[in-house]
Amino acid sequence: MSTSLRELPLEERIRLVEDLWDSIAEEEAALPVPESHKRELDARLKAFELDRDYGGGAEAVIERVRKSL
Repeated sequence: MSTSLRELPLEERIRLVEDLWDSIAEEEAALPVPESHKRELDARLKAFELDRDYGGGAEAVIERVRKSL
């Protein structure tokens, strides 16, 4: 980080990052989605449509992850 940015108060730097992120989000539709991502999303949607498995709730998933650690 440049010295001039380090001199700004933390709150100001956070606001700048938020503004930058918002400006990116406004244009994200212009970013191409790789074909591999599209194929993966299609495969996951098809699998869901076949079994309608909504998965577990957040608490169950967190518990399962904690047990696996």
